[in-house]
Amino acid sequence: MIRTGIIGGSGYTGGELIRLLLNHPGVTIDFVYSRTKAAKKISGTHTDLLGHLDLTFTDSVNSEVDVLFLCLGHGNSKSFLNNYSFSPKTRIIDLSTDFRLMQDASLGEKEFLYGLPELNRTAISKARYIANPGCFATCIQLALLPLANAQLLNSDVHVNAVTGSTGAGVMPSATTHFSWRNSNASWYKAFTHQHLGEINESLESLQKAVGELYFIPNRGNFSRGILSTAYTKFEGSESEAYGLYHDFYKNAAFTMISEEPVHIKQVVNTNNCHIHLHKYKDVLLITSVIDNLLKGASGQAIQNMNLMFGFDESEGLNLKAVVY
Repeated sequence: MIRTGIIGGSGYTGGELIRLLLNHPGVTIDFVYSRTKAAKKISGTHTDLLGHLDLTFTDSVNSEVDVLFLCLGHGNSKSFLNNYSFSPKTRIIDLSTDFRLMQDASLGEKEFLYGLPELNRTAISKARYIANPGCFATCIQLALLPLANAQLLNSDVHVNAVTGSTGAGVMPSATTHFSWRNSNASWYKAFTHQHLGEINESLESLQKAVGELYFIPNRGNFSRGILSTAYTKFEGSESEAYGLYHDFYKNAAFTMISEEPVHIKQVVNTNNCHIHLHKYKDVLLITSVIDNLLKGASGQAIQNMNLMFGFDESEGLNLKAVVY
């Protein structure tokens, strides 16, 4: 059995990891670290786990675990790893932004690989340290990678995406509490969102020169999920576009191409990404949907763990959406 440790287990991504790991046949949870919740029952925070888990949070770590998941706030993973030592055999999957960009991927002798399986599956299977992609980044990259692979991202790309409130984390803020979020919508970080860097690096790994990416992120009045619409110039037919996408994702465990328009409820509570294509005049519209906490975070982290340890890629991730 693979022994796992979770750092920062009281938040949304930590809770999702616990739920997934409890149902993974090849894994046991060794510890869940939380400085703010130490000695308290995990089921007291993640109340749906009542009767399923009899562990408490801890403020100490086991340095010999086989895999460590870092679910800390952005900017805190590097400082944590500078303060705590782990066995050279311990593999690490970080869910923050700390190691995603190539310029930030090194920490001493540790070299973090960008963990988007649809792009880096073979390298992930050999890696010891993984930078798990961001949620918006995952949804948008999966929409655009086939075009970059075909050297067809030659015009500007316009992306508009909406995310649920869980994308902002568990700590309440002025734009996440119910009375503000309910029956409301707004944009934020227009053209400057932090995920743009990792998106561009992935696209440019396939096509050296790509068009400018204009991204407008939006807050939605729902809890979880992302819907992204991207459009750009495309000279081929809609049928040719579908051919590109089917071919690029033919071996992808969780990315499906749909002939019908897609929506968020199709993928919430799953590790899936659904993609739909629509051609209008000389423009191709690509719609992609994911669950921001699963394919956009913890589910993808488990997918990476499966690849790193030789499990079937979908082990522990055969989840079903509830669409009604």
